[in-house]
Amino acid sequence: MKRKMFYLALFSLLLLSATRGWAQKSGDDLPRRAADLHNKILTVDTHIDWPSHQLRSPDFVPRERHEPGKMGSGQWDLPRMKEGGLDAAFMSIFTSQGARTDSGHAQAKAHALKLIELTKKMVADNPDLAEMALTPEEAYRIEKAGKRAIFMGMENGYPLGKDLANVKMFYDLGVRYITMTHTRNNELGDSSTDDKKEWNGLSPLGEQVVKEMNRLGILVDISHVSDDLFWDVIAMTKAPVIASHSSARALCDHARNMNDEMLKAVKKNGGVVQVCLLGSYIKKMPPNPERDEAMKPLQGKIRAARRGELSDEEADKVWAAYQAIDAKFPANRPTVQDAADHIDHMAKIMGIDHIGIGSDFDGGGGLIGIDDVSEMPNLTKELLKRGYSENDIRKIWGGNLMRVFSEVIKVSGQIQANGVSSH
Repeated sequence: MKRKMFYLALFSLLLLSATRGWAQKSGDDLPRRAADLHNKILTVDTHIDWPSHQLRSPDFVPRERHEPGKMGSGQWDLPRMKEGGLDAAFMSIFTSQGARTDSGHAQAKAHALKLIELTKKMVADNPDLAEMALTPEEAYRIEKAGKRAIFMGMENGYPLGKDLANVKMFYDLGVRYITMTHTRNNELGDSSTDDKKEWNGLSPLGEQVVKEMNRLGILVDISHVSDDLFWDVIAMTKAPVIASHSSARALCDHARNMNDEMLKAVKKNGGVVQVCLLGSYIKKMPPNPERDEAMKPLQGKIRAARRGELSDEEADKVWAAYQAIDAKFPANRPTVQDAADHIDHMAKIMGIDHIGIGSDFDGGGGLIGIDDVSEMPNLTKELLKRGYSENDIRKIWGGNLMRVFSEVIKVSGQIQANGVSSH
């Protein structure tokens, strides 16, 4: 009997050891599984502010790999995009909100045109690495060719001014989504972060713009808009909407995020909400006054270095000083796990078919564990760890967005076939 008990105990010990070894191997296997999955599926980021970064850092070379975290390196370049398994990106044609005058609108339009020209030149200069894309089909074709697909989305409708014809002009230039507002109200409607309500949602011109976007096949982007404007768009749009970079308000109470009723409305509309990887939209962190105080003397020098106004030697000194402070007083930042919590919540509220990713890299985005495009697989690794299937992750990383994009194009075709005009 004692011998039988001994062998039983030994067998149990060996089984436990093997199980632990399998679990350890399985855990160690996650990075490879995440990388393999990225190679199999189309991955899309709907919001990267590289064009604005390029203006700030004119010596930046997109086809060169820049060391992550180093001053001026940004969070995107073509080699890191490939390294992180990111197949397609919407470059943000971003214009900050300025004076709502004829001259202000003219300057905004000129700025947007400059960013479009910059983006097209980047692709033209790197034909072996990237191609411009206008449709989901082109993105899939470019991905199969081993290149990166570059789309353009306009952040802030400010460059449209008061001229509805500008919508088609920007469409013809390749813009495929327009974020209606940014930080303040404009001629199209109210912003989520303006102190006052001006239009109580969409303006009359904003309504015409939504109709024209539906007609042309431009994605209506409801990130940055007031709740009233959101509901106005939902009520009148004939096509699904996107939130190009927004997260869940239930987890992080910020006006830029979507509350649960809005998430449900996007589901009913057939649209998609792209989780934004910007810390203040992911999790409210405790303040770090010691870091803030230590960084104050460097702020002006950091801005000068980013604008390319310092010599290499001066910029290196600023970077070294920044690193020293960063090491002594680390920033309080949310993590890739916190971002995955938003995906969990959205999946619970509106289902897996309505979630995507819009990083806001080079525009403030970046979390611990996913701080540039090379670290994109870390989010996939976290989702795999949480039990999301390969098909779930395929949808989150691009499938959902491309489905919505295709539907927007289909609705456009139907409107034009019926001869409906927005004018």
